[in-house]
Parts: sequence; C-alpha cells; structure tokens
Amino acid sequence: MTGAVLAGGSAAPASAGGTGGRQHSWRAGLSRLHDAMAARVAQGKLVGLVYLVAHRGMVHVDTVGTLALEGAEPMRRGTPFRIASMTKPVVASAAMMLVEDGRLALHEPVDRLLPELADQRVLSRIDGPLDQTVPAARPITVEDLLTFRMGHGIIFEPSFQPPYPVIDAANRLQLVLAEPDPRTPHEPDEWIRRFGTLPLMYQPGERWQYNTGSLVLGVLIARASGRPLEDFLHERVFRPLGMGRTGFSLPAADARRLPGLYAADPETGQLRPQPVSLPQEWTRSPAFPSGAAGLVSTVDDYLAFSRMLLDRGVRHGRRLLSEESVRLLTSNHLTPQQLAAAGLYPLTGRGWGYGMGVSVVPDEISEPGRYGWEGGYGTAWFNDPNRDLIAIALTQTVDFLFDGGSDEFQRLAAACVRG
Repeated sequence: MTGAVLAGGSAAPASAGGTGGRQHSWRAGLSRLHDAMAARVAQGKLVGLVYLVAHRGMVHVDTVGTLALEGAEPMRRGTPFRIASMTKPVVASAAMMLVEDGRLALHEPVDRLLPELADQRVLSRIDGPLDQTVPAARPITVEDLLTFRMGHGIIFEPSFQPPYPVIDAANRLQLVLAEPDPRTPHEPDEWIRRFGTLPLMYQPGERWQYNTGSLVLGVLIARASGRPLEDFLHERVFRPLGMGRTGFSLPAADARRLPGLYAADPETGQLRPQPVSLPQEWTRSPAFPSGAAGLVSTVDDYLAFSRMLLDRGVRHGRRLLSEESVRLLTSNHLTPQQLAAAGLYPLTGRGWGYGMGVSVVPDEISEPGRYGWEGGYGTAWFNDPNRDLIAIALTQTVDFLFDGGSDEFQRLAAACVRG
C-alpha cells in the first residue's frame, strides 16, 4: 500500500488527511479500503487494480495485484488502462468548450454540421420494420446528444431478444453502437453517413438511451472544431491539464504495459482473458475515435480532469470551462418520467448530466450532488463536491462493475472522509 502524496508531488504520510478524529478516520478508512481490494485480488475476483482517493489537497494512491493473471509484473501508478465509458465525461466537457467558443449552441439542431442527420424518421415501434416510420417531431439538438435523449441508444430490456430490425441493420453496417470492441472500421464521415441511413428508435427528447449520443458527439466535435477529435482533445483538454498519457492510441512501449482484459467464465466463475482490445491495437490511431469509449488513460491523468471539474472549471490557475458549463455537465437533466423509463441499469437510481451520472437522492455513498461514471472494462470514478472528494478505481476486470466490486470501492472510498 502506497503512502499518500501531496497534490504538488511531494511525499507525505498516509495519515496526513486531517487532525484528531478526522485524521484517524482517514487513516482507518484507507486501511479498510486496501484490505477490501486486496481481498478481491486474493479471491480471484480481480487480477489487479490501481486506485486513488483525493481529499482537500491530499492524494492517496494504491496499487494491488498484477498486470496479467499468470504474470508477475505488478500494477504501477503509471499503468495505462482502457477507460471505456469514462471517455464520455471528457468528450462532453470538450463539447462545452466549443459551446463557450460559440462554435456550437446547446439548443441548435446538429444537422447544421451533420447534414446526414437531417429530416430523420422515427420507428413506429421499437421492434418494427425499418420502413414503418413517422417523421421526427423536431431535429436532434446538441443537448440531446449530451443528455442521451437523441432518440437512439442501447436497449436495456430483460425481454430484449436480438436482433430487432434496427439493431440488426446497425450490425450489418458495422457501426459498433454498443460494446467498443471489435472496433468499427469506418472513419467518422463514413460512420455518420451510414448511421444517418437508420431511423431513430424514439422521438428526439423523449427518452434517455445510453451510448449513441457520445458516438455522434465525437463526430460533431470534429466538424465544429475543424480538426480530428483526438487533436482537439489534446489541444483543449489533455495538454492544458497535463494529461500526457491519455489518448486514443499509445506508444508501443506503453501499449505493452496495458493490463490484460478479463471477464469471468459464466460456467466456472474463473477469470478468463478476453480476445479483444489487444495491446497491438493501441499502437495505431483508430479509424473511428470513439467519443463513447475510446480513450486510454492513467490514474493521475484522470485525477487532473476530475480536479478541474471539482474546481469548477479551473486547473493550476487557468480556466478551461466556465462555472456554468461545469454546472450543466454535473446536474441532472432528466425528468422523473425519463428516469423511470431508463430502468435500473445502467443509471441505478442516478440522474444524468452531460456525459455522466449524477446522484439525485441520498444513498450509502453520499448526499445528492455526487457525479461520475463507470467504464465497461472495469473502471469507476466519482467526484463528491460536498466533501471535496475524488475516487478513481482502474481495473481491467469487467466483473468489477457487476459483482459488487465497484460499489464496495465507492462506498469505502467515501467512508474515508467524515461529513
């Protein structure tokens, strides 16, 4: 277990999180968190992880386990991870920079820059044939993409038996609208052209549906900025924040240090390596840089992004986003009816801001106002502005999200801080 590290980088004892009872709570909480995560590795539920808890200027980082199931190389603080859907908040923040620049407006139709999405049709019913449609009641807006109310997304229904015609058509077009791998072979212009041939599932603004909004948003950012999505992110987000190890690809030496990707065998429960997202794939830029799930990052890089949001748009004295933009990113925009229609997964009682979940009721982790998101390859993050708390867990074990590991991490990380 590592010691805590001051934000400026100098070492400090792990107990330096406060005085008296607060100091004891911090130290004891970190110990409980370490023991719980180490137990998961020992039990074979995780191969390894890097996690971080930051509070009032203190940053505590811990590394547990190894990069590979049968390997000896340990997890390290600088280990790169596929962060999957933790890409979404980063891309949403980049979009808000373009809104502040005047290159986008939240309530403008996206077809100004994405004419492929003009004059959309909407399925008469979600499981119906593609030629049974009605006109869209209104255009898709920029805010629809950010709030996932564009009328298209992943279907989370217990009774869902693929393929619905609209899902089958998307698969034939190789759009890769759900899981990030195997990657789509199409470059952004061809991808959006193909996507535009499909009808929407629901009317724009009607329902919350996961994922597709961020895919389209990445294409929109490139069009609005006049440069590839990755270039815009490097210029406006990664470079100003010092996120030098975050991107859609990696140098070969760093790619070799990607942890193996694992999921439990459904029959035996044993972790098995997954045959996707192999290290060599990350040594070249993808044809389609996914705004939904395409980034790789490190715990310190994601801390820099998290701290910028927690500091209401400022990092190292430089303002990257306005306070109003941060408020919009981190506030719930869904109606009670939309929350109810979204079902239990993946919101699990949370609301939705721009590209991230937002707690709207008290729970075992915090009071309302906590925001963050998880990545489908086994990563989790939240900011709690009420307590100046950041928690990040990076694994590459998919089951971490579904076997209680992520919930346990977030609960114990929150418990390190009183009040």
